[in-house]
Amino acid sequence: MSAALVEWITNTMESLGYLGIGFLMFMENLFPPIPSELIMPLAGFTVSKGEMNFQYAVLAGVVGTLLGTLLWYYGGLFIGEKRIAALADRYGKWIGVTGHDIDKVNRWFYRHGTKAVLIGRLVPGIRTLISLPAGISGMRLMPFLVYSTIGTTIWTFALTYAGFVLGANYELVDEYLAPVSKVVAAILLVAFIVWIVRRRQKNS
Repeated sequence: MSAALVEWITNTMESLGYLGIGFLMFMENLFPPIPSELIMPLAGFTVSKGEMNFQYAVLAGVVGTLLGTLLWYYGGLFIGEKRIAALADRYGKWIGVTGHDIDKVNRWFYRHGTKAVLIGRLVPGIRTLISLPAGISGMRLMPFLVYSTIGTTIWTFALTYAGFVLGANYELVDEYLAPVSKVVAAILLVAFIVWIVRRRQKNS
């Protein structure tokens, strides 16, 4: 991660406080290279210094994230999968998203059903884009918001708490979360396969 990006995130949070957290988490959903794995742990570190309230920091992160997810949701709802994939192939390099990424997340969504919104909000690499297939499939807004809010709150709380515990070493969250996220994704996949097998056995 570039030092300039880290400095920008730090300066934004220091100057805008809770509004800065909400803004950064909103931007993280629009531009995936901006990592929540750094934003919220930094907020947690700020809380540990007594400069912020833990609950307000988490709330700001959740609200900012939900506003960002709604843009992806309505994009999927009104633009459609083919046009979005074409736009991603043409302009996605600026935000780190390709048409292949869109296709991968869509397949993941359709395999897991609407609860993929809840699960997806907890998996780095999927959490930002999971709103697209929800919109493309015409998932109703209220269930989408409920699942998104639950998943986002868990994710935001965990990152903030990690930063609070680690203190000045909050950047370790971003450093170590990448390999851990792969393990989490594998566990979720195994759990899903077990669920499918049991469901088929029950139906038969």
